[in-house]
Amino acid sequence: MLRSIQIGALPLEAGGELPSVTMAFECWGTLNAAGDNAVLIQHALTGSTHVSRGDSEEDGWWEGLVGPGEVIDTNKYFVVCANMIGGCYGTTGPSSIAADGKPYGSRFPFITIRDSVEAEALLAEKLGIASWFAVIGGSMGGARALEWALMYPDRVRRCAVVASCAASTAEQIAFAQAQVLAIRQDPHFAGGDYYDGAAPTTGLGLARRIAHITYRSEADMGQRFGRKAQDDGGTISHARLGPDSGGRFAIESYLDHQAHKLVGRFDANSYIVITEALMSHDVTRGRGTLEEALAVTENVQFLVAAVNSDRLYFPVQSQELAAALPADVVVGTIDSDIGHDGFLTEVAAVGALLKDAFFSE
Repeated sequence: MLRSIQIGALPLEAGGELPSVTMAFECWGTLNAAGDNAVLIQHALTGSTHVSRGDSEEDGWWEGLVGPGEVIDTNKYFVVCANMIGGCYGTTGPSSIAADGKPYGSRFPFITIRDSVEAEALLAEKLGIASWFAVIGGSMGGARALEWALMYPDRVRRCAVVASCAASTAEQIAFAQAQVLAIRQDPHFAGGDYYDGAAPTTGLGLARRIAHITYRSEADMGQRFGRKAQDDGGTISHARLGPDSGGRFAIESYLDHQAHKLVGRFDANSYIVITEALMSHDVTRGRGTLEEALAVTENVQFLVAAVNSDRLYFPVQSQELAAALPADVVVGTIDSDIGHDGFLTEVAAVGALLKDAFFSE
């Protein structure tokens, strides 16, 4: 069940503050008297707090990993997943109502991954969590998990960074910029103040299509779709012979479907805010070299894992992160032909890595 807590004002890394912040979260299991059996799971870019079904009827995005008797056993651990600052699933974001009674919209400030961790730290204090047994995240969630270990190494005993990296590369920023511009150039965007009119769904849908291409491997798309035509009355040749043919490729239909799903559940401003936070992600900012930045984590036990077919966050980035950590860390491999999304679809493989690293006791 989705819950929320007021954490007060939040000073921001780039300057200024959010004067009043609500944090939305879900939790499973029971916090022990010492407040040290808690596990924080961090969602990806457009992910929600709903990691596991729990008492609801809807499967979570890591269903089978969290629950009674699962790898992250809620009979033993108190599991928390919080919606990131700037999101649209209950935590304060651009669509939230500001003090003047209107949505923040274009007035919502620039936020960073570190701002999100600061907010989560305040949430943890409100919940009575003294330290995390483990902080676990994939993709953008991995960036947040890593920042937890750097910002609060005395409050994180284990950290899992899955299909993620220490800093966004030029290519990752380039893909992200194309998504952000797709939204901003939608005629309905209105500079971010569209809440009393039509939403920029065309731009958001295009952003999702661009993103999804990076989430799936060429091999996966080739095997599933190839050059097949969608079964809508056209053929492959007809699809590209004229504007009245009515045909299209199956991969186009698939991307349309992914865009339609996101447009129905996500806010365009939140997509921009969170994407730009991820673009700014760099654990070395203000901390020296990567090795110097990671030196504070000497007492944190790490799991670093990569999807072997990932073309968004390349496995070499996981290897570079692991090599710079104070301890000897071997990168775990998630074997999947799917690509980046393998960290979500290969639940058994992720669970096996987590069990071996953290939950074998």
